Amino acid sequence: MNVRRLRSLAAATTVASVTALATACGGGAGSGDKVQLSLVAYSTPQKAYEKIIQAFQATPEGKNVTFTKSFGGSGDQSRAVEAGLTADIVAFSLEPDMTRLVKKGLVAEDWNTGETKGMVTDSVVVIATRKGNPKSLKTWDDLIKPGVEVITPNPFTSGGARWNVLAGYGAKSNKGADKEAGVAFLNSLFANVPVQDDSARKSLQTFSSGKGDAILAYENEAIFAQQSNQPLDYTVPDSTILIENPVAVTKNSKHPKEAQAFLKYLYTPEAQKIFADNGYRPVIKGGVPGVSFPNPPGLFTIADLGGWSKVTTEFFDPKGSIMADVERKLGVSIEK
Repeated sequence: MNVRRLRSLAAATTVASVTALATACGGGAGSGDKVQLSLVAYSTPQKAYEKIIQAFQATPEGKNVTFTKSFGGSGDQSRAVEAGLTADIVAFSLEPDMTRLVKKGLVAEDWNTGETKGMVTDSVVVIATRKGNPKSLKTWDDLIKPGVEVITPNPFTSGGARWNVLAGYGAKSNKGADKEAGVAFLNSLFANVPVQDDSARKSLQTFSSGKGDAILAYENEAIFAQQSNQPLDYTVPDSTILIENPVAVTKNSKHPKEAQAFLKYLYTPEAQKIFADNGYRPVIKGGVPGVSFPNPPGLFTIADLGGWSKVTTEFFDPKGSIMADVERKLGVSIEK
């Protein structure tokens, strides 16, 4: 195990917290014994998962189930599990972080064969600004104007940052048709980024502390910030990417029955409503009653850019890729 993985494992373990034990006996854990599941997830849905876990524990299947929870940058969390961090359920911000564990033999190869292809929530990349949008930053072109500071995480540690990169690139390159224009945009954009945190949630904290004029974020992060009374507005660009977030049960879970029960619960209207209340777009067929989100006319998907295998190599390979070149020019670390 290399030093980087040890650091990731230690960091993820440090942020783990244990929920209160369910008080009643019987139910889904079999003979009344308590069962503890470990959820390892990316940082942004923490509040949603806290509430979903409580709701699950109120069901017969979750009555005797307790949880440890670890939240952090999606890439760091995936690498920590790869390096040995215990996990029964893994939830990441993008598919390659799940694929890493499939290749390691920790997640089944058929994890994405269900109705939602293994995705538990959707979102889109938005442009968030200070309250009132004093610099009138509403489009991708606005973000590369001189003197504009944009906050986005490091794409070599944060899944959210990768979505941000691909949203801007796809919009400005006409979904990859004009690669030169897309790459030029990314160079200009990141020249306006004063700091790159290692996760989307930390970037939001940086922006909330007063740094930057705009922040590229998940739609749900912007909604979360507004719900937390943070003074910001946000715009859904006419052209942006659909964010699809995967979840799975690990193959080495000591409690696969309970882990699968929790996974199944995530797709119930009750759990999807909690996700929606926290700004996530539901993925279940028919949606959730009373929940609606804006539909940008130029919405595109990762498939429109060639799929994750192509995109990961082309954009995020630290040995040589579009973003490796962008970051090296700026002197930013691309170490995972």
